[in-house]
Amino acid sequence: MRRNGHGQRPAVSKQQGIVLIIALVVLVVMTIAGLLMFRTTSTGVEIAGNVGFKQNATSLGDLGTEAGFAWVYAQRSTPNVLNADSPGDAYFASWDDTFNPMTFDWSKAKEATKDGDDGTGNRVRYVIHRLCASSGPPTDPGQKCAIPQSAGPTLGSGGGVGGGFSSLVGQPYYRITARVDGLRGAVSYTQMVMM
Repeated sequence: MRRNGHGQRPAVSKQQGIVLIIALVVLVVMTIAGLLMFRTTSTGVEIAGNVGFKQNATSLGDLGTEAGFAWVYAQRSTPNVLNADSPGDAYFASWDDTFNPMTFDWSKAKEATKDGDDGTGNRVRYVIHRLCASSGPPTDPGQKCAIPQSAGPTLGSGGGVGGGFSSLVGQPYYRITARVDGLRGAVSYTQMVMM
């Protein structure tokens, strides 16, 4: 055994390994923090993607309302066609007090796109309700229709200038409701009222 210059043995240090344990704990904590940051980032990207799909579905609702508008406009040239229901065309000559787009059976709706897809994976459908209490001509006695009023508000007409429920002679309003089933389960509803 070697001795130092004073005749004493050198001190043997006992290594405890505590630095290794601390390094491993720090490494595990950093790994967990990195995984959490990655997950948070990917969640943000996923949310942004879902918002984009929802906005796309909402903008495509215009396809449905425009298709319904075109159908009503085309039927006006044929007398009395709009006075009766046409379920195959998703047209109903009376309003439905219980109509709720979220609970409506959309299998009765009309496809606004060919083959049920707009080419980007969205399905656009629409349904049209004439805003009259019952089917038949708007001029029938007792018929109530939402029609534009040409004069100012009158007592009992149910509305002010611009429209109301009345028995005045005129072209009734039509409500077109569109539903878009988009990607990732995005569902959007749009409505339009036309005269």
